Amino acid sequence: MIELKTPAEIDKMAVTGRFVAKTLTELSETAEPGMNLMHLEKRARKLIEDAGAKSCYWDYAPSFGSGPFRNVICLSVNDGVLHGKPHDYVMQNGDLLTLDFAVSIDGWVADAARSVVVGEGTDEDQRLIDSTWAGLEAGISAAQAGGRLGDISQAIGDVADEQRIPVNLDFGGHGLGHTMHEDPHVANRGKGGRGMVLKPGLTLAIEPWWSFTSKKLKVDQDGWTLRLADGSNGAHSENTIAITEDGPRVLTIVD
Repeated sequence: MIELKTPAEIDKMAVTGRFVAKTLTELSETAEPGMNLMHLEKRARKLIEDAGAKSCYWDYAPSFGSGPFRNVICLSVNDGVLHGKPHDYVMQNGDLLTLDFAVSIDGWVADAARSVVVGEGTDEDQRLIDSTWAGLEAGISAAQAGGRLGDISQAIGDVADEQRIPVNLDFGGHGLGHTMHEDPHVANRGKGGRGMVLKPGLTLAIEPWWSFTSKKLKVDQDGWTLRLADGSNGAHSENTIAITEDGPRVLTIVD
C-alpha cells in the first residue's frame, strides 16, 4: 500500500530529513585516518538520543540479513557498498567510506547516504562518488508530478550508461513514510514512461549505488555487509524526496 502524504506531513518528514542530513554531514567531516569505525557508530547513537529520534536500523531484521541489526548506522568501506555493519576497524588514508542513515522522529522517517574519501584518496574514487551523485540528481530531477516511476529509473540509468557503469537491480530506492521501506521499489535502471504515475504526496528514497567494474555482490562473513564480488570500490548516494505540484522537494538537506 502506498500512502500519499499531506503537505503538513511532508513538513514533518523534512524535520527528520534535516536531522539525518546534519548527522551525515558531521560524521562525514569527522571521519579521518586512524579513527575507528565504532567512533562514528557511537557518535550517531549520541546524536539520536539527544534529538529524541529512533533508529530505523536497530533490531532491523529483513530476510537478506543475518539476525537483527544491532547498530544505528550502516558504515561500508571500500568494496563494502551496502548494509555495512559497523565493527572494530581503524580507517586508513584513502578508504572510501559510505554512511547510510535512517531515523524516525515523531513517527516520520527520512533516509540518506553519503560516500566520502577518508583523508587523501584517488581521483578514480572521487569520480566514482561523483557519478553516483550525478545519478541521484538526475533521478530527483525526473521525479515530476504526472510522470512515471520509470522516468526516475531511466534518468539514473542514463548517467550510469554514459560511463558504461554496470547497474545492479536487486537493491535500489524505495518508498518511505512511517516506516523505512515501503512501496514502491525504485530501480536504478529502467524505461521512462512506465510504472506508476508520480502523484503529489508520494515520498521516495532515491539511491544510486555502483562500482565501475561489477554489479555482482557477495555477503560478508558478518551476514550483513554487501561487498562487490570483484573487490572493487563502491559508492552510494541517497536522498529522501517528496513529489509536489511544484516539483521534487529534497527533504534530507541542511538548511
